[in-house]
Amino acid sequence: MLWIKALHIIFMVTWFSGLFYLPRLFVYHAMSTDNISQERFKIMERKLYFGIMTPGAILTIIFGIWLMSSGFSAYLHLIWMQVKIAFVMLTLLYHIYLGKLLYHFKHNANSHGHVFYRWLNEVPVLFLVVIIIMVIVKPWGIL
Repeated sequence: MLWIKALHIIFMVTWFSGLFYLPRLFVYHAMSTDNISQERFKIMERKLYFGIMTPGAILTIIFGIWLMSSGFSAYLHLIWMQVKIAFVMLTLLYHIYLGKLLYHFKHNANSHGHVFYRWLNEVPVLFLVVIIIMVIVKPWGIL
């Protein structure tokens, strides 16, 4: 089980690395004015989203479910686990939303400025903080 836990953490770090970096690329993309830079950002964003983030998300979830498989119903009754799962779901929605924004950039249909993306870049910090606190501190004990 420790190998599964290690893989879960490795792919979670991989996933969150992309969640932190893609909005930063969007900041620079939104600020770029020349076609060469814009095309370069499109390539970087696509490779990050589909080559690193999405596989990281999928493998994080697979290994997380595998970790829970031995006592799935017991885990679902723990409040800290319910909160963690809720924030993982919010993280997935955020991931999908970044994919939508990626699609808009790909088709030159971005409607947001760089300040929007700077704020958007802070969202996964909140998700990560809550998820880590739930797993390590386990507030509400064994409730």
